[in-house]
Amino acid sequence: MNVLDSQSGIASAGSGIPSGKSRPSRLKLIFSTFDLRKTDILLPLLVISLTVIGIISVSSAAPSLRSRQILGFMLALAAMVLALIPDYHALLLLGPAGYAVTLVLLEAVLLYGTARDDAVRWIEIGGVLFQPTELAKILLILFYAQFIMKYKDKMSGLVCTAASFALILPPVYLIAREPDLSTLIMVFLIFCVMIFVGGISWKFVLTVLGLAVPSGIVVFSLILREGQTIIEDFQRRRILAWLYPEQYPDTAYQTLNSIMAIGSGQLTGKGYNTNGISSLLNSGYISEAQTDLIFTVIGEEFGFIGTTAVVLLITAIAVRCLVIALHADDIAGTVIAAGVGGWVGFQGFMNIGVVTGILPNTGIPLPFVSYGLTSLVSLYMGIGLVLNVHMRSASDLNTGMFR
Repeated sequence: MNVLDSQSGIASAGSGIPSGKSRPSRLKLIFSTFDLRKTDILLPLLVISLTVIGIISVSSAAPSLRSRQILGFMLALAAMVLALIPDYHALLLLGPAGYAVTLVLLEAVLLYGTARDDAVRWIEIGGVLFQPTELAKILLILFYAQFIMKYKDKMSGLVCTAASFALILPPVYLIAREPDLSTLIMVFLIFCVMIFVGGISWKFVLTVLGLAVPSGIVVFSLILREGQTIIEDFQRRRILAWLYPEQYPDTAYQTLNSIMAIGSGQLTGKGYNTNGISSLLNSGYISEAQTDLIFTVIGEEFGFIGTTAVVLLITAIAVRCLVIALHADDIAGTVIAAGVGGWVGFQGFMNIGVVTGILPNTGIPLPFVSYGLTSLVSLYMGIGLVLNVHMRSASDLNTGMFR
């Protein structure tokens, strides 16, 4: 029995408690559905395997960061468990508050953030850099899961569709001001996945696509013009360097070197932590390889086999999340699992696309692999929510959680 009312999204159901006995406390009911025997094993194994590859690769790219990445892995595991234990229906009630916190954090970045590479995306807390946009992805997933659950019978209507888009605009606007184009794209893609599985009208989807494709072509052509004000100049240079690398060698050199490094690994790679003179990484041609360009390290040191393993693991994680979404008991669980699956899949595709020259340089980490504690912990929180949905699927809870 679901613990959320299908219309309001607020917990309700028959208590099923024999007369004369006291009703269980709300707190007890929140944790009453926790059952380790129902925990999915495959998803955490896939995630941990990919993270181990990330730790090995970060250790090669920047040995001094090995211990911090391992610490981040341990913190991420703890975050995953914390997201798994309470019933996700209870977490849904935090959705509106999470949305407000998202806006506060994103505004705080603009007011008090630390600038790096022409952008302000981090807040320094106790000497540690924290990227609020990563946490914002989790909070927005919970918010939209609650919103769609509450209005699931009206999601195909124009009012709810317009409200969904209106609510995503404030966080997207704040992210655009940082500016952080890659995260803006990711947040919007996650949003599109959630409202799609949430029941948005097919007519609306086809109408938007019919308008978005030609509009996107027009906007892209305007971006290429001198004096445009749509995006920042450094972002425009990255696009031009992607289209015409020979004309913008100073901007395109990272991508070109990354492609050469990956290709030089051939089938089996040059070996872990290679110090050969032919290594582009150890020769200093790949800067900050432990973050957005970590796929380059894997390609050079482990070759086609290593890069294929990473692609397959990312694909498997995304697909597993979608399978759990299909088997969720309610629309909220479906939205959470699909949102996290879309997050992992699209972000993995974007990172690998940038490193291999398929996409313009947008600066986005490779999920579970790139160095970065905020990204790693946030992703594991997302996986914890998906495991939460899986654990509570087909549960036989005979007591209302908040009655």
